Amino acid sequence: MASLALACHAHAHAATLTYPLTSEGIDSRYDYDWAVLRAAMEKTVRAFGPFEQRQSPVAMSPSRVIQEMATPSGRINIFVRASSPELEKQFLPIRLPVDRGLLGYRLLLIRQADRARFAQVKTVADLRPLRAGVGQGWADIAIVQNAGISVVEGSNYAGLFAMLAAGRFDFFSRSADEALRELNERHAAYPQMEIEPTLLLHYPLPRYFFLRRDAQGELLAQRIEAGMEMMIRDGTLNALFQRYKGDIIATAAMKQRRVIKLANPRLTPETPLSRTELWFNPLSGK
Repeated sequence: MASLALACHAHAHAATLTYPLTSEGIDSRYDYDWAVLRAAMEKTVRAFGPFEQRQSPVAMSPSRVIQEMATPSGRINIFVRASSPELEKQFLPIRLPVDRGLLGYRLLLIRQADRARFAQVKTVADLRPLRAGVGQGWADIAIVQNAGISVVEGSNYAGLFAMLAAGRFDFFSRSADEALRELNERHAAYPQMEIEPTLLLHYPLPRYFFLRRDAQGELLAQRIEAGMEMMIRDGTLNALFQRYKGDIIATAAMKQRRVIKLANPRLTPETPLSRTELWFNPLSGK
């Protein structure tokens, strides 16, 4: 009865989802995420009613996103990000990895001149003399530092590419789809940047949708979770995943790479690692 009451109430007013506009210039990182969100909302129109999905007209840095979400009258009411205990406590997570865990399979952007140096890397210990570039506040920081690798933090996403080119750090760990798109988008600006051809880092790093911990957020979370579960069952999520990520995964040739596993010391106990259908394994292709 409670679910029916919620659904009937939802029919009275169209649900509105406003997600952030990135503060960067060239940035296609989130296209897939918002396509998943729209599909989940469309799956649940019959039960929950109409909806509107739009992007904030105001560009926001990652810290501004959190500020807007922490304010009840903020300009956005949903965002997507690699999870952390702090985020899961402050906001309402939908614990279904939007990208099926692909974010945790990492290629390394390096300078071409360092290719021979990286060809000698076989273990985590071999990575420790090298410096990793990471954005301020990113979930990767704790993972990389826990492995004993030095971290150099950059204050903004676009600046990290310039820092790599300038030798401020030695590698920029990126998910497979990020690395390939970023290399293509920035080749003219950084012609000496390349994807290291032999290595693949792996650590569990779920990417979730987050909403406010209020009545509206709880209703939206219930709806999005229901829609995503439907997508998982009927294959819609995997179809979207393959449409947006399939060519990139094939191009990355992950099966041919040497895998170096890192632990994620900041996974929460609620992380659904036991639900194998939620996680993509590029080494098996499933």
